[in-house]
Amino acid sequence: MAPTLHQNTTLILLMTIFFFLSLCTADDYYSTDLNPNKTLGFKQEKLTHIHFYFHDVVSGRNPTAVKVAQAPTTNASAVSFGYVAVIDDPLTVGPEPTSKKIGSAQGIYVSASQSEIGLLMVQNYVFTDGRFNGSTLSILGHNAILNKVRELPIVGGSGVFRFARGYAEARTYVFNTTSLDAIVEYNVYVLHYY
Repeated sequence: MAPTLHQNTTLILLMTIFFFLSLCTADDYYSTDLNPNKTLGFKQEKLTHIHFYFHDVVSGRNPTAVKVAQAPTTNASAVSFGYVAVIDDPLTVGPEPTSKKIGSAQGIYVSASQSEIGLLMVQNYVFTDGRFNGSTLSILGHNAILNKVRELPIVGGSGVFRFARGYAEARTYVFNTTSLDAIVEYNVYVLHYY
């Protein structure tokens, strides 16, 4: 029996729909391009400089950096390769441990180099005071701690720092070779919207 006109029209319509659907990517079904100024209320991008001190305390009764893992060969390594620590280090206005606290650096660092004391830093600066209270900056990068100045990339943020990008310059302010405690000065340069 030959197809009817109605069946042919339906078949052509279905084939046309299938053809157009096959031209569309998966993105067309679940994403939309937006204007950040209209949708999110952004006015403009600005560059902010933040200066603080990072207190990495590995000694004493209340350390802020705690070893959570190591490789079987870590102790034999000259650079502690394979060492993993979790941190909740205070961020302060000045270098003194009693200086005003503005937040914490929370995350991990890993001794990830076999040839130098080089750390993989994965951390959030969690601000708890001032105009950045409740906002965070996310850092992910290499920290060659014996270099005078280290640069770590800012890969994102939240709150005031939504869509953030930039970098943090780290300089060791003081390092205690006995306790292994350190105070690091940070100058952070971050592009974000306001």
